[in-house]
Amino acid sequence: MAPIVPSSGASLVSRAMALLLALGVERALALPEICTQCPGSVQNSSNVAHYCKQTPELMLHARCCLNQKGTIFGLDLQNCSLEDPGPNFPQAYTAVIIDLQANPLKDNLANTFRGFIQLQTLVLPQGISCPGGNDAWKQVISYKDNKICQGQRNLCNSTGDPEMCPENGSCAVDGPGLLQCVCADGFQGYKCMRQGSFSLFMFFGILGSTTLSLSILLWGTQRRKAKTS
Repeated sequence: MAPIVPSSGASLVSRAMALLLALGVERALALPEICTQCPGSVQNSSNVAHYCKQTPELMLHARCCLNQKGTIFGLDLQNCSLEDPGPNFPQAYTAVIIDLQANPLKDNLANTFRGFIQLQTLVLPQGISCPGGNDAWKQVISYKDNKICQGQRNLCNSTGDPEMCPENGSCAVDGPGLLQCVCADGFQGYKCMRQGSFSLFMFFGILGSTTLSLSILLWGTQRRKAKTS
């Protein structure tokens, strides 16, 4: 019995599906700049790789561990000759684990991690302090070549200053050792004293009136100069 040869139409459909799949994968691999800031990829033995492989929904690409939407859950920039994490580092604010060991970092990283409220494991060079100090972490483990800051603490309940936030505001974590005051719903402005939402209509109304007045003034000035000349 002669073998069945697929029709040319079926072949075209198969090629089209393969092309769409390739394009979909290419879009999925569009990485944030921080993931390719340092050459190479995450090593299989790294803490970031170990964390990423524990969750089926996560995958390793370049120096990042991401989900299918491109959200960064892990970042491995170890041995990248970095004196500071760089301008693209805030892209990794959603990271749970970050590895910065084996870099000549400067020991002043406090504000570098502003907004990194989900960070739970941070690996640093041995001589670098954990951002926010040891009190900002549940555990600080020092090894010969690195230091691990483990378990970011919520310091809002341990500040000892009940007046840190105004009456209509509440304390919220803003990164390791960093706090911010968030206004309650319906309040805004300095010390959360202004009630009601910000009026965009009023803002643009005032802006439009001011712009129109200046335009009329400039038009009148230019017209007067034209007549005298």
